[in-house]
Amino acid sequence: MSQTRGKYDFCIGLVLAMSSSIFIGGSFILKKKGLLRLARKGSMRAGQGGHAYLKEWLWWAGLLSMGAGEVANFAAYAFAPATLVTPLGALSVLVSAILSSFFLNEKLNLHGKIGCLLSILGSTVMVIHAPQEEEVETLDEMSHKLGDPGFVVFATLVVIVSLILICVVGPRHGQTNILVYITICSVIGALSVSCVKGLGIAIKELFAGKPVLKHPLSWILLLSLTVCVSTQINYLNRALDIFNTSIVTPIYYVIFTTSVLTCSAILFKEWQDMAADDIIGTFSGFLTIIVGIFLLHAFKDVNFTLANLPLSLRKDDRAANGTLLSTYDSFNDDEESSACLGEMQSTESLSARRNGSLSAF
Repeated sequence: MSQTRGKYDFCIGLVLAMSSSIFIGGSFILKKKGLLRLARKGSMRAGQGGHAYLKEWLWWAGLLSMGAGEVANFAAYAFAPATLVTPLGALSVLVSAILSSFFLNEKLNLHGKIGCLLSILGSTVMVIHAPQEEEVETLDEMSHKLGDPGFVVFATLVVIVSLILICVVGPRHGQTNILVYITICSVIGALSVSCVKGLGIAIKELFAGKPVLKHPLSWILLLSLTVCVSTQINYLNRALDIFNTSIVTPIYYVIFTTSVLTCSAILFKEWQDMAADDIIGTFSGFLTIIVGIFLLHAFKDVNFTLANLPLSLRKDDRAANGTLLSTYDSFNDDEESSACLGEMQSTESLSARRNGSLSAF
């Protein structure tokens, strides 16, 4: 019965995680469509300090869509392991890229299409090999997990590293090094996911009629989540303001997901009950998603499509065949040029002799 219940919760968490990516990815398109409509009307744009978007229903639809996505993502952590939910957040990037090519007339080049395909394949591999059963069911179990010495050491290191980056490294190198602010967001994000996981369990117990509000861990998790999310938003906005979004997004995804997977492995010990092939499959799927996200962002401004591929292949064929014939062709060219040069010199010498020029001798 418990195994059947675990698979049922896993399916619910998977559906919530995927629907979260669809809602969040679609929210960017709705907001962008609303802003473009305002720009065509001649309203002051948001980047110039205008607030006309508050009267645009498309913008509000995008905001509601993002809110629904965040709620679904929050609920997904209550049913499925963090090892599964967090990497699937990459699907929101794919949804946004695909929808923008249809509704915003933004071209998705060949590299982007391959990146989308790789990310989907990587997500599928991770779903197949992810842990199938929930590792924590009650707040008491969560409290016991949080008191584990391994997690206490990990959380202490995260806090110390974050404080050093915020107080010492950030003021000196934050404006020039892209990794400073992104690292702050990512390592703190591992703790915020743990808080979300605990609050999701608390909400499940609350609906079951248990006295969750009297449990001190619920309020500790809520306060910790508020502090962590506020810090993440602050430093992620700084990174986006200073550096290119196409660079920040993939780097943040990789470091954040790696931090969450590490925290999940230490806190919930999901890897202990996984077979070797499932562990390898999970890492392979994660690396495949990373490659897909990289291709999608790094080459998005490169104008390369399938129509350009035959031309490139013909150039490559010419270059490959040219290596065999280059010596012979260059030898013939040298002979022909030498013969022409000799004829020109002989003609010039005859002309000089006829004109009585001494330079001919």
